[in-house]
Amino acid sequence: MIAEEKGLDLVEIAATATPPVCRIMNSGKFFYQQAKREGEARKHQKHIQVKEVKFRPKIDEHDFQFKKRNAERFLLDGNKVKSTVIFRGREMAHNEIGRRILNRLAAELTEAANIEVPPRQEGMTMVQILSPRKEAAPKPARAAKSAKAKAEGADKSGAAKKPKAAAAEKKPKAPKKKPVAEPAAVGGETDKE
Repeated sequence: MIAEEKGLDLVEIAATATPPVCRIMNSGKFFYQQAKREGEARKHQKHIQVKEVKFRPKIDEHDFQFKKRNAERFLLDGNKVKSTVIFRGREMAHNEIGRRILNRLAAELTEAANIEVPPRQEGMTMVQILSPRKEAAPKPARAAKSAKAKAEGADKSGAAKKPKAAAAEKKPKAPKKKPVAEPAAVGGETDKE
């Protein structure tokens, strides 16, 4: 009644409270501002992705180190890492090898990662999830790196042009001609008759 006289709406603010809380206001403006606040809150949230690194029980040392570096990079970027060991056939009889690989990965990444889910068997795979440590300093943004590289390239631009000019003055080498082989006689026959 009062809301209608003022040309406003009666809006229920807290339905679960006892008694329910209502307010006389312009509902369109209220819901617009509420949506805007929620949008701002979502904009400032950090989206964490789960990246996966797959291993095999017979992984070689270099391959392990390569995948470990990738996992470390993912963790320093603020993402979680799902490390998986995939077994095939009779490799399932020795799942302790997969557990050893995952424990070694976790031990070598202790500075950058916490073990969120310890190694566990899921069918033909063994899975472990690592999350980034709060103390681990994230790497500087890639945009800063590219800006630095462009600045260095601008400093060297004068020096870089001189070798290109010198290379243009040299005469190009003529391509080497390959000798043409004559076709071999078929069946031991010759053209001489």
